[in-house]
Formats: sequence, structure tokens, C-alpha cells
Amino acid sequence: MKSVLYIAFFLMFTQISFAQKNVVVFVVDDLGYFDIAAHGSEFYETPNIDALAKEGIDFTNAYVSHPRCVPSRYGLQTGKYPARAGVPGAHGKDECNIEASEITIGQAFKNNGYTTAFVGKWHLGNTEEAWPQNRGYDVNIAGCSAGAPKSYFYPFNVPQNPKRSGNHRTIEGLDEGVKGEYLTDRLTDETVKFLDQDHKSPFFLMLNHYGVHTPLEAKAYLVKKYQKKLEGMSFEGPAFLMKDGETKQYQNDAVYAAMIESVDQSLGRVVQSLKSNGLYENTIIVLTSDHGGLSNRGVGNKRKIATSNLPLRAGKGHNYEGGTKVPFILAGNLGEVNVNKDQLTTNTDIYPTLLDLCELPLVPQQHLDGISIKLAIQKSKTINRQVFWHSPMARPKSTGDTNCTVVREGDLKLFHFYDEQRYEMYNLKNDPYETYNIFDPKNKNSKKLMKAIQSWQKEVNAVIL
Repeated sequence: MKSVLYIAFFLMFTQISFAQKNVVVFVVDDLGYFDIAAHGSEFYETPNIDALAKEGIDFTNAYVSHPRCVPSRYGLQTGKYPARAGVPGAHGKDECNIEASEITIGQAFKNNGYTTAFVGKWHLGNTEEAWPQNRGYDVNIAGCSAGAPKSYFYPFNVPQNPKRSGNHRTIEGLDEGVKGEYLTDRLTDETVKFLDQDHKSPFFLMLNHYGVHTPLEAKAYLVKKYQKKLEGMSFEGPAFLMKDGETKQYQNDAVYAAMIESVDQSLGRVVQSLKSNGLYENTIIVLTSDHGGLSNRGVGNKRKIATSNLPLRAGKGHNYEGGTKVPFILAGNLGEVNVNKDQLTTNTDIYPTLLDLCELPLVPQQHLDGISIKLAIQKSKTINRQVFWHSPMARPKSTGDTNCTVVREGDLKLFHFYDEQRYEMYNLKNDPYETYNIFDPKNKNSKKLMKAIQSWQKEVNAVIL
């Protein structure tokens, strides 16, 4: 009798263990809010992303913690505003080592018995000591200091065009390969290999693509497809608007479109692998970007620009909507859903939200600025909050942006361009494209948000260069 009870208890425990949800976080680099067909793009084709958005939750009010790569990734991994770590700006550098004392999102899941894996772009830390395998991930494939590949075609560390990509850092761990192999496909292959394993414990997997970041390089057959598509399209007016530096008006780059389709194909393969391995029904899937699309350049700069974020204002590097608003899709095993898709959320929230959805303990001493939006997902609650952005290392010549601190509360968004001692305020409900500056220093809302910025800058010891 005892042996029967022991077996029953063992089976029950095993079932409970296997009932724990798996997590896949799929991050695309530089993907703008309107860079997917589900959000209205008539040029880019993203059937797999669109399908995920239709099946899951496609949030309408999702942002990142900073409009550039390194700070945004810091926010995602730590649940903290990058300004708390002086990123960017500390020591005059746009770089960041996640300190060993930090409990990354990967470490939090690992502490709860998960196998953790990281594939792709890390871009946090100049030495191996600060890379994923030493920051909470059991498996690290290609995660290092590189922010972009020297080439999207193998060998990835030999630039096709030295003038364009020769200064990029080496991607570690992908030395072996087949000539001409495409980086997005290679990272997907590595991810599928991980998913095909016999998993004895739940897993937390992050696939962080280098695509669709520059250099703009894509597979020839896809480029040809979009070149053909462009022949049937017409565009009126100038290629650039003289605003926020120079703003690209149209989505009309065939190579960039091909890069987006490759990333979309990657998502399709990951979802199919989850399904074929019987994992899909018990996995939470997140798709997002690290910031808005590269749509702006400094006045007179002749650099090639990838996309247009219009009608959102500006893009990568800017704290206007085009730089910080991103696709954020949640799908899979989310429990019983009654969602408020308009909940204001940033990528600092991904950390506590995923823990909460997996019924794991939160780490409030770590994700200081991230909140769980589980109640918005399952109970249609609106969680009121203030959200902040801080950019002390603008690149006016490169992307046309200006140093500022920004706060959003409800529909109101206040900019403080502190070098110029001026403010801008927008009501995003009435003016989602930030056209009409309604700042009035005598208005109570303006006063309230001005004080909020001042208090927050002191709280996080924000770098003011």
C-alpha cells in the first residue's frame, strides 16, 4: 500500500513539475511599430507575426525603456530604468556591464528551477564575465558585446563592405558554418535545436535577433521579391521630411523588407517547433522589439535609412513615439484572458509579468521599475502609473535627436529638453502623432509633470552631461 501511495505521489509531483509553463521571448532589433503588416504596413509581409498577434494579445500602448539598443536591453534584462545604471552617459560611454549583483530575468527563472537559454544579440558587457552564461543563462549562443554583425552572411565576422560594417565587433561562438549561411537562419537553427531537446525541466528561452539592424543585407530571392513589389507602388512627395533631423517618409527599401520577412520566417519556425514537440500549449510566447525603427538622420547626413515610422513621430534615438513605441505581442498559455490591450507598459514590465504569469515569486528588489501587468491581461484592469525616459547622449548628427527627460502619465507626455531649457507636452489620446505642443507652465498638469521629472532625476541619479 505504501509503495502504491509513493508512486501516486511521485506521479502527481511529476505532473505538477511538467505543468510549469515554458517561456520563449523573441526580440527583433530595430523593428518599428508599423514595420509589421498587422499594424498596417502595406509593403512588409509578416504573416507569422500577424498570426501570433491575432491568436494572442497585441498591445497598443507598449514601449521600451530607451530608444537605443544597449539601454533598452538593460531595461529588459534587469527590470530597471537604464538611467539607474547611468546608461547611457556614465563615463561618457554608451555601454553597460550588467553587474554580477544584478538578478537578470534569466537568473530569476533559473533560481526557480528553469533551464535558461540565450541565443543572439546580448550587447551588454565588453568581456565574457558579463555575458549571458555568467548572468543567469545555462546556454549562451552568440551572446556577446557585438551590437551588429559585420556580415549577415557566413563568415559573419568578415564584412562584405568594410566601409559600412568593418567597425562592428566580433560575434563570438559562430565560427563554424557554411559559406553564405544567413545569420537570422543560423540563430533560428540553434533555437530549434534547443527546442528539439528532451526537456526534463521547464525552460526560459530568449532569441534576440541581430536583424533587422544594419548593415542592410538580405537573401537575394527575397530582395528580388520586394524589388518586384516596389514596381507596382508609387510614392508622392520628397523622400525625407525636414523634421527631427530628417525623417524618412516611405517604407520602400527592398533589402530591409527582405530582412523583416526572414525574421518573420524565423518566428514561424520557432512556433512550428514548439507545436511539433508538444510544447506550444504550455508555453508563453513574447514578441517585441528593442526600440523603434531607424527612420531619422541628422540634417545633411547621407546615411542610408531603413524604414519609416510615420505617422508616428521620429524613430530610433528619439523619445517621440516612433522611437519608443514598439510591437509587443503575448501569446500561448496566458491563463484565463480578459485583457485590457491599452494598458501602458514598457519592456521593464516583461520581467515581473512573465514571473507572475508562471506563478513564480516576483523579485521586487530587482525589477524596481517594472510592474506585473497580469491583472491587465487576465482581469482587464487598468494599472495607473508614470513612465520615464532619459536620453543624455543624443546623436544629432547621426539620428537627429536631442538630450531630454520625458514622463508619461495617462495620456499626457511631457518632454524636458534640459540643454535648451524648454518643454513640450502632448495629449496622446487627442494627438497620437505628437503634432501640437500644449505645454503651458501655468497649467496644473504641466506643473505636476515638471515636478515628477525633477523628482525622478534625483531618485535615479540621472546622468546630465
